[in-house]
Amino acid sequence: DPDLVYEFTNKWNTVAVVSDGTRVLGLGDIGPKAGLPVMEGKALLYKYLGGIDGIPIMLDTKDPNKIIDTVLLLQPSLGGVNLEDLSQPKCFRILDTLREKAEIPVWHDDQQGTATVTLAGLINALKVVGKKMNDVTIAFVGTGASNVACSRLIFSWGADPGRCFMVDSKGILGKHRKDLEMRKAEYVDKWRLCQTTNNEGREGGIPEAMKDADVVIALSRPGPDIILPEWVEKMAKDPIVFACANPVPEIWP
Repeated sequence: DPDLVYEFTNKWNTVAVVSDGTRVLGLGDIGPKAGLPVMEGKALLYKYLGGIDGIPIMLDTKDPNKIIDTVLLLQPSLGGVNLEDLSQPKCFRILDTLREKAEIPVWHDDQQGTATVTLAGLINALKVVGKKMNDVTIAFVGTGASNVACSRLIFSWGADPGRCFMVDSKGILGKHRKDLEMRKAEYVDKWRLCQTTNNEGREGGIPEAMKDADVVIALSRPGPDIILPEWVEKMAKDPIVFACANPVPEIWP
């Protein structure tokens, strides 16, 4: 009976922290060996805070298909898989494919973990200023794995995508972004956001996206001065700003 593996082995309490080291913190692509200490730290958090046995696994490949195949081959020994520090856009396909094919829970901390915490903070911040989720305009600064996942979750919670703006290094996303249209097969999620956000067709960069916005959720490259105080002054009344880049936020409090 295969189900007895959860009773007679430690599979139920074992999680692998899997990474290829291509998007580590604010350091970028540092490779599997240099990324190992970060994964060891995550494994320690599992043990000391949750009593779960975390195993750091660094993969010496950047090929998403090989990463997917490796995780699927390892799953008989594991109770769950925490994907960590994978570059985008491949991180989206890796997560979606593994969630469909794997028999055990698979999550990507940079996407789902960040999005969950950000949504919780936003819900409570809106209560403080007396605004409703479906009425606010949100500017998402950065369109990496974390902010794409944040937008997914926040939109599912009631925010109107058409009232919101996503900004990457080349400007505000929208149907006008021919550079992304040409690579839509590669950047599936970003192109989808080009179609669903920014109904007014606004163009420009971060300051244009922030103008009259109620909320800014910044998960971009480390600061400071990615966001300037004068841009915050042009936001709506009682603005909410999440400056989440590490190790240095986009703007200091």
